[in-house]
Amino acid sequence: MIAASRTRRAALRQRTREQRATRRAHRATATGTPQPARTQLVAAGLDDTLAKRFAGAFSRGLIADGTRETRIKLKGRVRKTVAVKLYTATAFAARLAVYRPKDVTAAARFEQAAHRLAA
Repeated sequence: MIAASRTRRAALRQRTREQRATRRAHRATATGTPQPARTQLVAAGLDDTLAKRFAGAFSRGLIADGTRETRIKLKGRVRKTVAVKLYTATAFAARLAVYRPKDVTAAARFEQAAHRLAA
């Protein structure tokens, strides 16, 4: 009984996290300003964990339309400032049309996102 309720609460937290990430990504891309690959992927319909996993490979070889700096947390209290590449919607759509990861399941999700974005 306790384990079942713990599982239900965890599932609810996960759904809430995904919904908030999606909403945040949609709002960010609706501004029309260049956004990072991860934000663009979430707004295109991929879940946040898959977008985080493939954002680096997705943006490799793609010329960035801009950059911004953000702080990331390392071990303990240490933080580091890193550059984040930003892409316009047209550059992102062109890359999404041709990018397919080797993982078959992920490739299918990318293909679905490309079709949704093209429609």
